Amino acid sequence: MLSRRGLIKNCLASLVAVKVPTSAFSAKNVSRYRIVAQKSEHQFYEGANLSDLFLYNGSSPGPLIVEKKGNILEVEFSNLLDEPSSIHWHGIRNLNDMDGVPGLTQAPVEPGETFTYRFPLNDAGTFWYHSHSQAWNQVARGLCGPLIVLEDDSLMSDRDLTIAVDDWLLDENEQIHTASLGSLHDWSHGGRLGNFLTINGKSAPEIKIPKTGKVHLRFLNFANARVMQFELNDRLPMRIVALDGAPCDPFMRQRLTLAPAQRVDVQIDDVSFLRELFEVSAGEEYSAATFAPNEVTQKLNALPRFVLPTNNMLKMDNAEVINIHMQGGAMGNLSSAIFEGEQKSLRELARSEKKLWAFNGEIGGYDLTLAEVDLGKTVVLKIWNDTRWQHGMHLHGHHFWVKSREFGDEANLVLRDTYLMQPGEQADLVFEANNPGSWLFHCHMLEHHVSGMGGIITVG
Repeated sequence: MLSRRGLIKNCLASLVAVKVPTSAFSAKNVSRYRIVAQKSEHQFYEGANLSDLFLYNGSSPGPLIVEKKGNILEVEFSNLLDEPSSIHWHGIRNLNDMDGVPGLTQAPVEPGETFTYRFPLNDAGTFWYHSHSQAWNQVARGLCGPLIVLEDDSLMSDRDLTIAVDDWLLDENEQIHTASLGSLHDWSHGGRLGNFLTINGKSAPEIKIPKTGKVHLRFLNFANARVMQFELNDRLPMRIVALDGAPCDPFMRQRLTLAPAQRVDVQIDDVSFLRELFEVSAGEEYSAATFAPNEVTQKLNALPRFVLPTNNMLKMDNAEVINIHMQGGAMGNLSSAIFEGEQKSLRELARSEKKLWAFNGEIGGYDLTLAEVDLGKTVVLKIWNDTRWQHGMHLHGHHFWVKSREFGDEANLVLRDTYLMQPGEQADLVFEANNPGSWLFHCHMLEHHVSGMGGIITVG
């Protein structure tokens, strides 16, 4: 971890995207924003060098978008980078052509071009948006931001806080370590792991909270590959109320595990005990942020409202089963795989194609169809992580039920869009194929995805 020479006194997650007044348009319930991807400078802490990043609207993280369930979100996206880009709306059960995957659901947005995303917000919860064009590179440089969808038309209150965590790999001058981007070692092991932790774009910020009562914390992991673990001071119990935006039957934990792309909503019953947030995945406490009691000046002091899913596990009668055998990576048992119709050794694939991971003996990509299923069908993704590494598996366009072991030995049936699988684990991800289109299923350790761990499920 790079040395920290100062503390930032303000949480910047409240920065909001440039919003066009809806009164200027005749359409009702349409919220319009402008987001620009561009090269920008950012200071991680007071006194730090300015770091050269790729950012949305010049802020890290990208501007917070807060909207109401049922609204239509319209975002005019301009790409001012020197390379193609796009935006994926992670966790949103989106229209297929608005999903933001270049080469699959849309053409890439070329430098100087603009693309307008327009889609309904059918689910309330904690979501996020990020580049899906060379994501292993562009997300590592800062192209990501939070998206909060509220159940009703109330505003986010002083008791509803966004905790966006990220893991940067910086050099001694506090610049992105560009020489290691594309490292085969990272791609074949755990992914690109950083040396510098931020909360809401800052190193060890001081986050202002009310002096008394309850508080709601929305944790989001924007890292390329690092699995985070968090504890509060004195191992203060956390009431987990939602996972990946989906409300769940509340349960208590003292430690929170957060894989890349996952979100966990936590409620603290008595904020007067809240003082510090620690990241503990390395086996020792690292102070990630401090909490400072603040006089409540707003009348908006209610916690967000949640509505539990109306259905539990889907009926399994006549469910379609899709077997997915995950293989590859360092110290794995994959000696060869099919790539572009030809069987090649893993050594050759790594050296000539930078491909290291496979589904069912085939190197993954947008041309690998895992299944074609009928609209309305119940689907079981029967996943076997036959590798030596963790993988955060993400399904686009749908949420799935899984008997999760992410919070202890006892399996909890939860609704997610990204599930952290342990080495050797077998799990069933169950979903209703109710969203037509070709949808990506991939590992959200972004280096694993680009080097082969992904495929397509077509619903229609």
